[in-house]
Amino acid sequence: MVWIIVLVVIVALIVLALITLYNRFVRLRNRVDNAWAQIEVQLKRRWDLIPNLVETVKGYAAHERGTFEAVTEARTNAQRAQGPAETAAAEGILGQALGRLFAVAEAYPELQADENFRQLQTELSETENRIAISRQVYNDTVLTYNNAIQTFPGVVLAGPFGFGKREFFETDETQREAPRVDFTPGTGPAARATPPPAAPATPPADAPSEPPAS
Repeated sequence: MVWIIVLVVIVALIVLALITLYNRFVRLRNRVDNAWAQIEVQLKRRWDLIPNLVETVKGYAAHERGTFEAVTEARTNAQRAQGPAETAAAEGILGQALGRLFAVAEAYPELQADENFRQLQTELSETENRIAISRQVYNDTVLTYNNAIQTFPGVVLAGPFGFGKREFFETDETQREAPRVDFTPGTGPAARATPPPAAPATPPADAPSEPPAS
């Protein structure tokens, strides 16, 4: 009788441990899904700002058709991307296209003074910052989840329970900051460009030539 009781207690403890571990996996997976949903909200906000931004710049630089088409195509591809890895790659290309758009805008003082353009630029920059924060939260959540299913005893039970490894949302180093152009007078790329070195002074024609070395 004692052994039966001990066996029942052991089985009950094992079942309780399995239930606890399963519930922990579910909670962590739900946190990952929720963190990714927050990223998608900010990405959608970014996508919604881009058409207005393109139209505003187009009003001053309509001939820059190639730049506008590149931004529009990159935005479409970003909207179609699936999963963190594919989305990160598409968003990186979109960020580069936006950087070229802002570079074009810098050549037009009237556009730089346009209040609508400045407002859109500010909103886009704020959205980029929110995306960066959401990405950090998501990656931290994924790290916790992946550690749980890849360490003992989770590594033994995660597979049979259907819990698989999740991808991080990683962007290229060059795209970690929001694309921005400094429109402060005298601080643009042209103003910051290093002037070419001055040519060496040419001696007068009647200056005495130095005697050759013996």
